[in-house]
Amino acid sequence: MIDNKLRAGMKTLRTVPGGLLLGSTGARLWADYVKPAPGFAGRFDFIHKVNIPLLFQISINGRSCNMDTAISDWYPSQLRMTYTDDWLRFEETKFITWDDCAVSCQSWTNRSDQEIRLKLEAPSGFAAAYEEYLQGGFDIPFYSFDIDACIAASDSLLLNEGIKVAPGEVKTFIVVLSAGIRSQDPMDTLKDRAVQAVGKYTADLAKASSEQEKAFEKWFDGTPRFKCNDPLLNKTWAYRWFLLRHNLADPRYGLLQHPLFYEGRSHKKSKRPFSKGGWEFSKLINLSVPLHMTDAKWHHDSAASMGALRNMQDTPAENGMYCCLTVDERMHSFANYIGWAAYQLFLVHRDEAAVLEALPGLKAQVASWQEVYGNETDGLMTEYRHTRTGKEYQPSYWYFHNYPQNPKDPETYTHVKRVDRTVYHYMNIIGVARLCEMVGDPEAAIYLQLAERVKNDVLVKMWDEATAFFYDLHYQTDEKAFVKNIVGFYPAWAGLLDSRHDQLVKHLLNPGEFATTCRYPSVSADSTAYAKEGGWFGLFVKGRNGCMWNGPTWPYTNAITLDALARESKRSDHAYDGEFAKGLREYSFLHFQNRDLSRPCLVEHYNSQTGEPLSDEQEYNHSYYIDLIISHVAGLSLSADSLSLEPLDIGLDYFELDRVKAAGQDIRITYGKPGLGRYPDGIEEGYRLYVNGRLVCKQDRLASVQSISIT
Repeated sequence: MIDNKLRAGMKTLRTVPGGLLLGSTGARLWADYVKPAPGFAGRFDFIHKVNIPLLFQISINGRSCNMDTAISDWYPSQLRMTYTDDWLRFEETKFITWDDCAVSCQSWTNRSDQEIRLKLEAPSGFAAAYEEYLQGGFDIPFYSFDIDACIAASDSLLLNEGIKVAPGEVKTFIVVLSAGIRSQDPMDTLKDRAVQAVGKYTADLAKASSEQEKAFEKWFDGTPRFKCNDPLLNKTWAYRWFLLRHNLADPRYGLLQHPLFYEGRSHKKSKRPFSKGGWEFSKLINLSVPLHMTDAKWHHDSAASMGALRNMQDTPAENGMYCCLTVDERMHSFANYIGWAAYQLFLVHRDEAAVLEALPGLKAQVASWQEVYGNETDGLMTEYRHTRTGKEYQPSYWYFHNYPQNPKDPETYTHVKRVDRTVYHYMNIIGVARLCEMVGDPEAAIYLQLAERVKNDVLVKMWDEATAFFYDLHYQTDEKAFVKNIVGFYPAWAGLLDSRHDQLVKHLLNPGEFATTCRYPSVSADSTAYAKEGGWFGLFVKGRNGCMWNGPTWPYTNAITLDALARESKRSDHAYDGEFAKGLREYSFLHFQNRDLSRPCLVEHYNSQTGEPLSDEQEYNHSYYIDLIISHVAGLSLSADSLSLEPLDIGLDYFELDRVKAAGQDIRITYGKPGLGRYPDGIEEGYRLYVNGRLVCKQDRLASVQSISIT
């Protein structure tokens, strides 16, 4: 069970003292944080960042009760809290269900010699509370939907005069708030939902906890299973699946009619009540969608991956480009590899109708990029805004101005032909070509020809033989910006390299470049503008926690860099398997505070020397990991008509990858290191592949197996 694997004790926000985290999320309702108090006080959101300060709480003798010394225990599915003083003992289990019910199961013991009265306190309505807040002089932009809610309780006295608890008496009860959109969810529907939840979970804390755990676990029944002798990899595997579930959403409103994964649920900058100010990750961000799909494609249900595609297809820019979306607004577009990710998704979930549905929009991405970012002289992509590849403040933009003190002045940086946007473009073209082949579209040859041109220009123009690295180029002169950005490894990730580029990997192995204590920095440690904590020559131009790509380590590019390293190791007769193993373990440790496996937590970026988290947006979903385990540790890869195996030897004694459903097959891969003698149940000596329960391949050791037919 996911709760047993990831239980984490007190899990809080660093930037909000006392702000407890809640792992369970609804399709639309969730908590940024909850206060250590009975009920749901803190900051709560609906579809997007809303910052509702209170859903409901329980008062004692007419006073709010803040239990800031309470003991909390975080589980993925729920939060449990206990509090004891001279006057009372309190226990609570709280969670949010997928159908947007905030559920609080409470037990009160009166340890005093006087009667106490417990009463439910809640705003008369979120709209009314918002209007009251506005009267304080704040002018706050809001979303187009109005939130409605209905509260039900197992004891009706809570809603009226309150419950009296005599000295020595114990009272247990359950309170449920059901939330919805006023224009879509009638009050009778919300009431029925709340009443049903009260009946389902009961006031028994143990039963309520068990019921919620089972309900939450259902989504994980559709995930592949991986286990090995390394507890770090096992725990990270479990946590990565939790990240996807935690960030799963289904707004069903406005421009987001289909399910999707958010980049995160936490708030950046503002947590002001009833304010959507500052940045938020709880929307469709087209930069992170392919990263989600890279891992989520292995879930048995493709609904959220397909849903993200459909949301973008429904509301493209005028030129056809996919954009970031809230329910009310079509926003800007980031560089991304959506065409390649979609192709990989369809290799797992063979659905020709879905391919035909997606293909026109994916073709439009290629055309729009060529129109906006392309040029007549080559196949490279020019980036005009340093934020649009999601890697703001990469020093190559300022190379031609000798790194000025004020990087915020647009006059001080130069447009460049970017390695990352160009490689994304190449991968998108290849993805579209392969999808065309899958459905018999004759334009496949056109896209393959275009991809070849882009590939040649990357290898000829962006590669520097003397320094063995790929560089961004001046957008007019093609002069190289000699800054070793992390994106210099992207051509290896895309499979563009040959023997001429064998020295590229050496930069990943050098502690003075990319093998820093916390691998892999966003720019080489020997670069002029390198700053391990993300400042700009001592000035924090985006604040202490600001997004900077001039030195910090990012999970986003750790995933891609490890993917590139794995592919280079396979191309080089597995020369770098050991380096991949080291990098994978360091990447895995980023998922745990202070490398403590009992404290799962992934944030946006880290100090590349110390590993210190530089941001506080926990459960941040802007990278991939599951696919690294499946593709490179277990070694599984798919093509249109076959599967292949090529694992890296990372020093494991054994592993088992099971419950993989791909291309209509049930796949299981096991490995037992030769000579150990004893292995866990179900694992035997050697490297074995099972398809639909039948052993189809056996090797004495980890070794490649090519082209096993699955048609």
